[in-house]
Amino acid sequence: MTTAIDATTETVSGAAPGTIHGRIDHARVEFTPTRIALGIMLVAALGFALLFIQEPMVHDSMHSFRHAAGVTCH
Repeated sequence: MTTAIDATTETVSGAAPGTIHGRIDHARVEFTPTRIALGIMLVAALGFALLFIQEPMVHDSMHSFRHAAGVTCH
């Protein structure tokens, strides 16, 4: 069960919402282990695609995406 947090008041632990502690508290409430696992799997799948797909057209588009995202690769 998640607890609703008003962004203008204190968080569950009493930390101010604009602080790092407030954001961490908010994430602990909002992110379930299933959501975290899905996020990690998505990042891993995208990382695999960016690193190992070598089809020239796909590779070039991924290369351009990496540069657009600010990743320097050469």
